[in-house]
Order: sequence, then structure tokens, then C-alpha cells
Amino acid sequence: QVQLAESGGGLVQAGGSLKLSCLAPLSTFSNFHMGWYRQGPGNQRELVAQITSGLSTTYAESVKDRFTISRDNDKNILYLQMNNLKPEDTAVYFCKAHRMGRPVYWGRGTQVTVSS
Repeated sequence: QVQLAESGGGLVQAGGSLKLSCLAPLSTFSNFHMGWYRQGPGNQRELVAQITSGLSTTYAESVKDRFTISRDNDKNILYLQMNNLKPEDTAVYFCKAHRMGRPVYWGRGTQVTVSS
């Protein structure tokens, strides 16, 4: 069973920055579409940002111009650079890998807490 592994979460003050990483032990990582999701207290899991195998990116409106998703296909790592963090960004952040004909893979999440 493939398990993605997120890291880089923590406690930060509003206006601060964090960079999340997701190590994905997939033999064909570059062929997977990757995404970051988050789930805040009492909320459903929501898409934050995604990057396709062709390097196209999309963002949730709430994080545009603050977050940047990227990937290193040589190292099998997905990143999320988060700047100007707000208390409403507090959530558990998950990474997801998917491609046609393969199962969907998730990590266990990393906690991000933004204090006001």
C-alpha cells in the first residue's frame, strides 16, 4: 500500500510563512496529478491547489496569490509554499496523488495552525 508522507506543518503567527512537503513513493510520480487539500475543524476536506503531470496549476480562490504549488519529479516531492498565512488557513493539510487507471493515494496529513 502506497502511503504519501506530508511534513512541514506547525504553528505560525498570522502573516507568516510555511512550506509543506509531500514525499510520494510512486515509481511513475511524474505521471500523477498531485494536489493539496485541507480540512479545518468542523469542515469538509477542500481542495487548496493542484498541479497536473503537465505542470498546469489551479488554486482555491481563498489562497490565490498567497500559496504556490510545485513539484520536483526527480525527488518525488510535492510542495506547497504558503505565505501571508491567516487564522482561517488553520487546518490539517493532506496531499493526494491520482491518475487514470490507478488508485487514489493520500497522506495522513500535517497540522497547520495560524495564530492571530
